Amino acid sequence: MLESYLQDPFLDRLYSEIRQVGALRSIMLDITNVCNIRCKGCYFFDQGMDSTRTPGDERIFDQFIAQEKARGTNFITIAGGEPSLMLGRVKKLHENFHVLCVTNGLRPIPRDGYENMAIAVSLWGDHKTDTELRGGGKIDIFARALKNFEGDSRAIWYYTVTAGNAHEIEAVTDQCVANGNNVFFSYYEDLKGLGGAFDHRAGYGGPRREIHRMIELYPERVLTTSYLNEVISTGRLYDETWGYDVCTNVTVDHPGNADRVNNGKPLMPHFRAYMPDLKTTRRCCVGDARDCATCKNTWPHMGWVMLNLEKHLGTIEEFTNWLTSVYIFYLIIRAVDFERGVRLLPEIHRRQRYLRDIYLRQ
Repeated sequence: MLESYLQDPFLDRLYSEIRQVGALRSIMLDITNVCNIRCKGCYFFDQGMDSTRTPGDERIFDQFIAQEKARGTNFITIAGGEPSLMLGRVKKLHENFHVLCVTNGLRPIPRDGYENMAIAVSLWGDHKTDTELRGGGKIDIFARALKNFEGDSRAIWYYTVTAGNAHEIEAVTDQCVANGNNVFFSYYEDLKGLGGAFDHRAGYGGPRREIHRMIELYPERVLTTSYLNEVISTGRLYDETWGYDVCTNVTVDHPGNADRVNNGKPLMPHFRAYMPDLKTTRRCCVGDARDCATCKNTWPHMGWVMLNLEKHLGTIEEFTNWLTSVYIFYLIIRAVDFERGVRLLPEIHRRQRYLRDIYLRQ
């Protein structure tokens, strides 16, 4: 079946580029326990993960890099804390691995020395909502980040939408695109129990439809697929329901994950989530105590799709759903050529138009 699907030149091109890069052997690193803001719903501070301290000795950090290179790591998601407070160490990681640096946007990341580094700029709503959730009701972080990353092709807005604020999505996306940046979408979990428009228990039907519309409006700028939008927002992948038992991004040698590692479901065999001390690992991307059933973290959902190729081989449409989603992940982290890859976005989105038609009619 796969050979017949790859008779399509476009699909063959995407598949060949992914195969040329090879498998991603990834880790997640909270590079610092320090941040310059306190977001309402940040997994890091919500679970007290700043209790481990960043080592001050640069030799320890260099030893960590050498350790991970020897292990075969080739991709790191850099988070924290706030990575822009540790730019020297971010640069070292960028020089040795594919990286995605997740920043709150308050401080610019220089271009010199970070020319081809993927930067995910966090955003949780329009200026009012984002200020409420991330700026303590006082700092318009969205406005500052727009200025810091204006016209910066490295920057992708990591727009985490809330269940009750679908009406904000188009205006926010307009501003990000007008700023010369690309946009990726995620979903907000109400870890602080704020309720109202932030309550994830209300479901994501409205935001899901709006994200489909943004793909229609900006097919050359939106770095997610209609299929990923469905999987993440519904927590469904064929006969499976999202939860700990299917999460692919668990620390494989963490003692708390023995049952998950042995349950027969696919997982990332290399993955570790490191705390700021560079030694301690946690259960998964977002901690030791999270309710996985409510987790909408994008990267493990992408892994869920990525590691289930066989489920997607029934038809060429299903294979296209898998392939385009995996390709966009490789594109986001710049494992494939970014400038060439973004020119393929309109065709990628055109091939999933049938999915959007289903949901935009509802």
